[in-house]
Amino acid sequence: MTENGVYVYAIIPAGAALPAGTVGVGSPPAALRLAGEGRVTAVVSEAPPQLRARRRDLMAHQDVLLRLSESGPVLPMRFGVVAPDEASVTAQLAGSEAEHLAALRHLGRGVELNVKALPAQDSLAAVVAEEKNVRRLREEVRRRPGYEANVRLGEAVATALSRRAAEAGNTLLHRLTPLARAVAPGPEVHGCAFNVSFLVDRDESDAFRATVRKFADAHRDRAEIRVAGPLPCYSFVSSSGLRPTAARV
Repeated sequence: MTENGVYVYAIIPAGAALPAGTVGVGSPPAALRLAGEGRVTAVVSEAPPQLRARRRDLMAHQDVLLRLSESGPVLPMRFGVVAPDEASVTAQLAGSEAEHLAALRHLGRGVELNVKALPAQDSLAAVVAEEKNVRRLREEVRRRPGYEANVRLGEAVATALSRRAAEAGNTLLHRLTPLARAVAPGPEVHGCAFNVSFLVDRDESDAFRATVRKFADAHRDRAEIRVAGPLPCYSFVSSSGLRPTAARV
């Protein structure tokens, strides 16, 4: 076992080169190296002592993954995966080599693009014009102002905003699905009506983003559409068998 363990960034095909000038987590930044003896290899470095999810280290971790993905498929590790030593990493790679190779073939030159739809907060005029229940409650507030009437109106507006954003997101999902190799629903995010990730060929990512932007411009009164990426393909890989060392994250 090394003093602080071996930090694992990703699994890549054997023979792939490390991107020049890329460094890892820690202060000073750790040097990257390859670990593995078969047809897949892991990108690792020495793990820093008292590893925490600091912004600098989070960004360094993601930068390694993005730089690696520029030249080939990558199975990304979540931040904080630390193995006792290189021997344990090599053993895990050997035991799951076939699964890793299949996953790398599946990803190919893919990247992840995440799309979120949030309620359009500046669209009250459109909500009033298009939502009968909101118009009715607003008229009630005007005729009989009061706390309960205002609460009902506020709740109706919030419900309409969320529903409209979700509807826009679902429409966008149908537009984007044919442009992607795979689709993965994301976790529930507070204040977000739609959260989905798409596996897209790297060469098609600009066209994908342009489609999202065009849709967003045409549906500003229904949703605020956000697209993030290219990102490491976290949503499209199963467990690697390597686990974060929870006490260090």
